[in-house]
Amino acid sequence: MQRHRFKHTKSLNERLLEEAIKLKEEAKLLPHGPLREAATKRARQAEMAAHMDDWLSSPALRSPKKDETPGPG
Repeated sequence: MQRHRFKHTKSLNERLLEEAIKLKEEAKLLPHGPLREAATKRARQAEMAAHMDDWLSSPALRSPKKDETPGPG
């Protein structure tokens, strides 16, 4: 069985932030209660995931290349 693969047109970070915005707007329309709290929580989780994606893909976390390591060459 073949997997259906597709190319995302937006980055993971963009998609997470869009989802967070959508969930925040959805939560504003809901009355106070468990459904609104759940939408707000999912929005926060999407924002945190976007921030973690930024952090994990930052150049500061990449290991140095062989040419960049100090020492005898």
